[in-house]
Amino acid sequence: MNSQEVRSKFLSFFEEKKHSIVPSAPMVLKDDPTLMFVNSGMAPFKEYFLGNAQPKNNRIADTQKCLRVSGKHNDLEEVGYDTYHHTLFEMLGNWSFGDYFKKEAIAWAWELLTEVYGIDKDILYVSVFEGSEDDGLGMDTEAYDIWKQYISEDRILKGNKKDNFWEMGDQGPCGPCSEIHVDIRSAEEKAKVPGKDLVNQDHPQVVEIWNLVFMQYNRKANGSLEPLPNKHIDTGMGFERLCMVLQNVQSNYDTDVFKPIIREIETITAKTYGKEEKADVAIRVISDHVRAVAFSIADGQLPSNTGAGYVIRRILRRAVRYGFTFLDKKEPFIYRLVDVLSNRMGKAFPELKAQKQLIENVIKEEEQSFLRTLDQGLVLLNRIVDETKSDTVSGEKAFELYDTYGFPIDLTALILSEKGLKLDEKGFNEQLQKQKNRSRAASEMSTDDWTILAEDGEEEFVGYDTLEAQVNITRYRKVTSKKDGDMYQLVFNLTPFYPEGGGQVGDKGYLEDAHGDVVYILDTKKENNVIIHFTKNLPKHINESFKAVVDAKQRYRTECNHTATHLLHQALREVLGTHVEQKGSAVHSKYLRFDFSHFSKLTVDELRDVENFVNRRIEGKLPLVEMRNIPKEEAIAEGAMSLFGEKYGDTVRAIRFGKSIELCGGTHVKNTADIWHFKIVSEGAVAAGIRRIEAITNDAVKDFYFENNRAYFEMKDLLNNAKEPVKALQSLQEENTNLKKQIESLLKDKAKNIKGELKNELETINGVQFLAKKLDLDAAGLKDVAFELGGQFNNLFLLLATDQGGKALLSCYISKELVESKGLNAGQVVRELGKYIQGGGGGQPFFATAGGKNPGGIVDALENAKNYIS
Repeated sequence: MNSQEVRSKFLSFFEEKKHSIVPSAPMVLKDDPTLMFVNSGMAPFKEYFLGNAQPKNNRIADTQKCLRVSGKHNDLEEVGYDTYHHTLFEMLGNWSFGDYFKKEAIAWAWELLTEVYGIDKDILYVSVFEGSEDDGLGMDTEAYDIWKQYISEDRILKGNKKDNFWEMGDQGPCGPCSEIHVDIRSAEEKAKVPGKDLVNQDHPQVVEIWNLVFMQYNRKANGSLEPLPNKHIDTGMGFERLCMVLQNVQSNYDTDVFKPIIREIETITAKTYGKEEKADVAIRVISDHVRAVAFSIADGQLPSNTGAGYVIRRILRRAVRYGFTFLDKKEPFIYRLVDVLSNRMGKAFPELKAQKQLIENVIKEEEQSFLRTLDQGLVLLNRIVDETKSDTVSGEKAFELYDTYGFPIDLTALILSEKGLKLDEKGFNEQLQKQKNRSRAASEMSTDDWTILAEDGEEEFVGYDTLEAQVNITRYRKVTSKKDGDMYQLVFNLTPFYPEGGGQVGDKGYLEDAHGDVVYILDTKKENNVIIHFTKNLPKHINESFKAVVDAKQRYRTECNHTATHLLHQALREVLGTHVEQKGSAVHSKYLRFDFSHFSKLTVDELRDVENFVNRRIEGKLPLVEMRNIPKEEAIAEGAMSLFGEKYGDTVRAIRFGKSIELCGGTHVKNTADIWHFKIVSEGAVAAGIRRIEAITNDAVKDFYFENNRAYFEMKDLLNNAKEPVKALQSLQEENTNLKKQIESLLKDKAKNIKGELKNELETINGVQFLAKKLDLDAAGLKDVAFELGGQFNNLFLLLATDQGGKALLSCYISKELVESKGLNAGQVVRELGKYIQGGGGGQPFFATAGGKNPGGIVDALENAKNYIS
């Protein structure tokens, strides 16, 4: 049974059981601060488990893209070394929200596995929760008794809290679970060790394939459990592992999910999978990682230096370095695997086909960039090796190479071993732990349980129609972090405050009670379908009614910028072509940022055309046409643009300004004339095939022109009110260039004269020609003098200093014979003497420089230079 049939049979089975089949949600979560990526099938449905929203159908089934590379669930370092862990994997799942429970979940799981898929019952084991004294929970006898109807009791195992109690986090819905394990070992192996002894023991052929979670408790902040109002079913079956069982192979990588990618790697690298363990690990790493990176880019998450983007970059770089080290690939090649991946999985996940060219471009550029980093790292590592006087390279140096330059520590260790050196791993790990502790301390947060003041169904957003409303606080909680201190999160029965989303910032404003007391709303966000308002102080009369008022000025400016992004998107597609698609945005009150797919830098004419296109729509006074709660298919048929990586419901909100129509939940001006004017302030690259425009509207444009006008008249004034200031400035530039050339010539003459004088000041100490002196020259002059003298004298040690513009500069020259015979190093000298001038520097062993902000320390630096040879 091929993988497409495996997936199809699962979905068809549960469709027959009256489940709605929903598409996979994007992997990068937008409104859940507790998760960076979807790491399990239930993550997209958290709002239903938490009771913050109601699904249209209480029975749902899907295949969900999941990524486990950060936080509590992190399989990254295991990937490649075993045959059943992955960064990205598909999780097949069926869900019940307050509908069926254990009886049906177990019965249908058994029916699907043994009757539909035809898995031999004799290779299956199941587990049930044995109970937990800490939580006051006994064994899950209900699940045990149900399982006895299908499988012999010797195959029902009792599992501990770690294996058989599932929790979404430190707080929230949780419950006992039953895992289904499969033993695909040979008969001979089974005769030696019973399968039940290998369950949950990380055996590659005795693996969990399905987890049935019985959500029936809520974990509170103090660790206690309370029953949920409704009981739910949350199941997750590993698609790749299921394919392994049904295709009768011993590894996930031997299934048709991975084999086409592996064959392409073999073709590109001239390596044969299955011949050499290190190469096999590398091939598994690459075939796994390219899927994770490709799907992330398709969902709108580009590699970057922060957050989710950093995780994606880290995954790709891990793949590159395995290819570099074990497959001898020194040029980009991973991007060439995207074509195979798209052909294999594009039917189930059409975003791969639609975004194929972008995915290839981004991966290729990231590969090229990291390969350059590896080349630079090798040079730096060789320098560290040259400076190391023992057989062990310090962990601190290795960590600097890893942290500052991104050079992988395992590659450092490998290269050192090839050179007969050791790595101080303990020192490296100490530095790494210090960094982790700093990061953890900076992000540490504690969240109290919600204090419920009133039960009020689903919170209503009224902010499209009004900026003021009479509200009641239905619940609140305290959140404490090192960054913000104590904050309070408030939820209202209804709210005019727009929560951050779709690139638009959250509203600010205030609450005022009947007594005139005011509490300021500092931010508004959405978390699992709940609109949360952030305040520094808790309202005094918290049970009373409040007037909620949005900051109208900030909202209006934000609306101008958000509307402008729609017009900008339309303009770019009109001027550059319909290949342009939005890849991200940030809409603030002061400016807007818009990322889009395009292959080259925009010309001056193209930028002008885009700007003019938007401003013509502003001058055209186009009214806002808002369509709320219309079927998504109807909006798409009308021409509305949807974005990859966004999660849309069955009904959507569409925004139209003239011919511009997009699916959007943000706030907008009532007429484009309100924007006043649109001005692009910058355009540049974000990644391969991705450009970024930053622009301003309304008051910010007025300020922009005012500042430019003021600067123009200030410049004219400095140019003595020249009638043609541009020509006057060009004339000054030419004059300045000529004067610089004259100064350079004079300084060279001066350096020659000084060189003649310095010859007579050299003193011989321990066979070394020594001189330490302050000179009235610039940096280039010091270097010229040093190398001129170095060319005439052997065994020369020079320390020259100067004071230029209130800053100190040291230049050290040491003859190469001294470097070799006495182990002197100019770089080390300037680093140590640099402390006197409150600075630092470096360079080569025979010549190095250091700069500092304390010219007064030059005297001490010069006096101490003699210590190196005396």
